[in-house]
Amino acid sequence: MNENPSTKPPTTNVIVSTSAKFSSPLFLLPAAIVLAVLLYFGLKSVAGFFTHESTDDAFIAGHVVSIAPRIAGQVAAVHVLDNQLVHSNDLLVEIDPADYAIAVAQKNSAAASQDANLRTVIAGIEVMRAKIATANASARKARDDADAAKATAKKSQADFDRAQNLVKENTISSQEFDTAQAANTKAQADLKSAQENADEETSKVDEAEKQLDAALAEKEVVFSQVNEAQTNVAAAKLNLSYTKIYAPATGRVTRKAVEAGDYLEVGQQIMSIVPEEVWVIANFKESQLDKMRAGQPVTVEIDALNGRTFAAHVDSIQAGSGAQFSLLPPENATGNFVKVVQRVPVKIVFDEPLPTGFVGGPGLSVTPSVQVSQFALPAWLIALAAIILTGSAVWLFKLLANRKAAAK
Repeated sequence: MNENPSTKPPTTNVIVSTSAKFSSPLFLLPAAIVLAVLLYFGLKSVAGFFTHESTDDAFIAGHVVSIAPRIAGQVAAVHVLDNQLVHSNDLLVEIDPADYAIAVAQKNSAAASQDANLRTVIAGIEVMRAKIATANASARKARDDADAAKATAKKSQADFDRAQNLVKENTISSQEFDTAQAANTKAQADLKSAQENADEETSKVDEAEKQLDAALAEKEVVFSQVNEAQTNVAAAKLNLSYTKIYAPATGRVTRKAVEAGDYLEVGQQIMSIVPEEVWVIANFKESQLDKMRAGQPVTVEIDALNGRTFAAHVDSIQAGSGAQFSLLPPENATGNFVKVVQRVPVKIVFDEPLPTGFVGGPGLSVTPSVQVSQFALPAWLIALAAIILTGSAVWLFKLLANRKAAAK
């Protein structure tokens, strides 16, 4: 049976039409763009594979400041709400200050009483010093009187001795002798009395000095009591100041567990404040740490910001795996060991501030990429290579399509 020749031209036309369609700019231009984009990201991923280390086991970390009262008491007012941004020294909570104000008044009264006692003791010391001065003056006068009496007694004794010699020679009368004897007896008695008086006045000086020493010792005791009373006043005022709890740092209120009317105990946690300063803790595999060093640049992708990236750097690498510092570190004492790749926490610090209004706290997921090698292809070079490869692919595709069409 002969083949109908009228069916050949349509087949050839369809092939030519199909080849022309694939060679058309309407097909090649979008295909080239898609291919260039795929090549760009493909080359970028290949380059990053050799120069970067990345992990999705990474989270934002930060300081969490626990707020707890230093005194016990009933809450009078709460001035913050959950997740509220507070600044350093903002008033958070007030505890009823009535009991502590009364304690301050009592301690002030006790301190005033001790101050009065101290003034009394100081006044007594001044009296003792004046008494010592008077006693010293009296003792000096008594000693002077004793010296004068001694001189008088010595002269009377000499006159009496002469009178005894003269009466033996009948030079003086018996009456004159009796007068000399009486004068001598009186002078000796006056001397004895003056000496006893001088001793008594000297003993009074000693007694006054001992009383002064006792007063000075009492002053030290009272002075220590005054210091103790003032310390008690300071402690009472400090406790009164603790009735107002202020924010120790700027941050957001979290885990708020206090309301007006609650009774708080000392050290009871009532809320936490998360400061705005945050960083990243990335748990890299131990096999990824070979070339990782502090100071290397990092790109951090934050999931909560729809994958937006931020510049950062490696701050430090923990000296040991995370499992070793857990509450129950692993211990293989039975001998059936199975090797598990350990992860090591790496601290990464941001080089640029996070967006204003971004409520990012500890626990949010991130994906850090650490540049562990100095060799890195710039984006423009990767784009240029993608364009060249795309152009070559398009040219080759068009050439093959044209040859196939010519062959048909």
